[in-house]
Amino acid sequence: MFEKFKNLLVEEMSIDPKDITPDASFVNDLGFNSLELADLVVLCEDTFNIEFDESELPHLLTVGDVIKYIESLEA
Repeated sequence: MFEKFKNLLVEEMSIDPKDITPDASFVNDLGFNSLELADLVVLCEDTFNIEFDESELPHLLTVGDVIKYIESLEA
């Protein structure tokens, strides 16, 4: 899942692959703004065929947080 999500960030959001780690913060480490975060949610929903619970979004701060959340929805 990490590699698939990493590829999504690299290809669709133009993030440098060396910056993407499970502990990387979207805002502090990867430089995302609120519009880019919204775009990422839509990309994830389309790519992984899931739907985010909006109440969970404030808790998804790092790459690892999102990967765990996606895996929990796919289980």
